[in-house]
Amino acid sequence: TGTRTPPTHTHNQHNRLQTLPTQQPHHFMSTTTASAAGSASADASGGGGGGANLSLHTPSLAGSVLECPDGYGGSLLIRIQNMSATADLGVRLDLKQIALRCRNTEFNPRRFAAVIMRLREPRATALLFSSGRMVITGTKSSHNCSLATKKFAYILERVGFQPAGFIDFKIQNVVGTVDVGFPIRLEGVVYAHPTFSSYEPELFPGLIYRLVQPRVVLLIFVSGKVVITGAKTEEQMVEALRKVYPVLVEFRKVNVASLPTADEGGMEGVPALPPMESGGAAGKGKGSRGGKGKGKR
Repeated sequence: TGTRTPPTHTHNQHNRLQTLPTQQPHHFMSTTTASAAGSASADASGGGGGGANLSLHTPSLAGSVLECPDGYGGSLLIRIQNMSATADLGVRLDLKQIALRCRNTEFNPRRFAAVIMRLREPRATALLFSSGRMVITGTKSSHNCSLATKKFAYILERVGFQPAGFIDFKIQNVVGTVDVGFPIRLEGVVYAHPTFSSYEPELFPGLIYRLVQPRVVLLIFVSGKVVITGAKTEEQMVEALRKVYPVLVEFRKVNVASLPTADEGGMEGVPALPPMESGGAAGKGKGSRGGKGKGKR
């Protein structure tokens, strides 16, 4: 009479929405890359079971910290801060439809002719161009970078843009930081290696060291912090630090003296300064900077 009965298909829709994320990786594997499907089937047949298959589609922290031998019996830890990659989906994209139908997107064609799409897990950002090209940035390992690319391609497939069977995925730049643990004489480095290094402290506080092989750039600071950029793989980053580390050890600051304090007993021979008198020469203005003085300015 006056009451409305709820629709009978609400429960079925709820169940379908709950089962959708579990079907997402398997559906994506069959449509994007054959290599991912081959590796997943190889892991499953080798006794890994569902755990190995699931590891291909879950973010991982492995690879974000690299260990580099220093050549002196120790090791250094390189922390990857950012990784940039490109991919070609092989299909034209309607950016307006993508911005209207996808979440976490930004599109302002007057400012930038690409859709900015963001992922939460793994944390990544993609720039989608109408030609089908895609730039992925913000990840900290090659595993998460490839996983983010697969998720972006799956989202576009659900919207209606079928990617090609082979996605041209390439890592373009890897940025990492490392702390060698001792201060460095940057003037000595630029004097001994003028071909590879440049140092202009008035413009930038760090020394720019450019390696030829591998083609990597290192920003070296006097505190011992080093920023490594320009590498295509993690192996190039480790090799670059392994080559430059002996140079940093050679120009290590050995005698870094600190000012002694009165508590340490290092101020015994220094006479104490006389106390300042209230209303002294500065107040009377008889000096060279006083108000009534006639001294030189």
